[in-house]
Amino acid sequence: MKAMKTWLAALLALTMLFALCACGNQDGGVDTPPAGESTQPVQGASIEVYTNAYFAPFEYYDGTNIVGVDVDIMNMVGEKLNRNVNYTNVEFGTIIDTVSAGKLADVGAAGITITDSRKEQVDFSDPYFTSVQYVIYPAGSMTPDGTDGEVSYILWDSLAGKKIGVQADTTGDIYVDMEINAVDGDDYDLGRDGVLLNSGAEEVRYDSAQLAADAVGAGQVDVVVVDQLPASYIVEKNSGYECAALYYAGGDGEAPYPTEEQYAICVTKGQDELRTAINEVLAELGEDGINDLVMKHMGLE
Repeated sequence: MKAMKTWLAALLALTMLFALCACGNQDGGVDTPPAGESTQPVQGASIEVYTNAYFAPFEYYDGTNIVGVDVDIMNMVGEKLNRNVNYTNVEFGTIIDTVSAGKLADVGAAGITITDSRKEQVDFSDPYFTSVQYVIYPAGSMTPDGTDGEVSYILWDSLAGKKIGVQADTTGDIYVDMEINAVDGDDYDLGRDGVLLNSGAEEVRYDSAQLAADAVGAGQVDVVVVDQLPASYIVEKNSGYECAALYYAGGDGEAPYPTEEQYAICVTKGQDELRTAINEVLAELGEDGINDLVMKHMGLE
């Protein structure tokens, strides 16, 4: 397996500086967004967007409003099409099925990773962000296995025997389940056994990455696996945590490499005008525009 080379390398270099600081942060308290959901969708000309507002900086609560990178993008789409945009906070695992049905939601915007199985249900925009999986753990409880430039990383093998928290139905959930349970010939198409197969590792699913991180603090799980920027955000806002990139060991002389995936916005199949408008906005933003949105919502601009 080879690590992907992405057009967002410059952004990752910038955000890694934040991650290096945040992952060693020992100050601050829990930043818990308010409970509740946005107004229920209404039928009509509005664009109905389903999201999960506990995945900063891509979507999160600011007071009672849902904001974030994906919200900014979809607001630009609404302006382009001269349509209002409504946002509804739901469990992440319901988004793909709801958008596929095309009745309550036209769009799913929630840092959604492109996968082959999801492409069978919905249409995806062009990818706009490449993320790396990270491990959150209690400060001092783990020692990184190595460094890749300025990035400290922990190998999957080091999670053997650990109770691993994830946000249900996210890429972290998919990867952890795959590495704990997959054997050669499974639907995961690994062509090998999972790294954590028969290692004693156990997966525990939560409704949000923040709840999984709270479980680490309560001693209910040992670590959390989640995307890089949400991991950095959580560690920055909570005391007593550290984080590091999650890498595969590599093989046949290959150096260790990160666990990566690409984000895109999904639409109901057949919504070609809407998908085209989303792709146009992403193209107009380009690397610099996406970088600026991420920096803004990470508080780094």
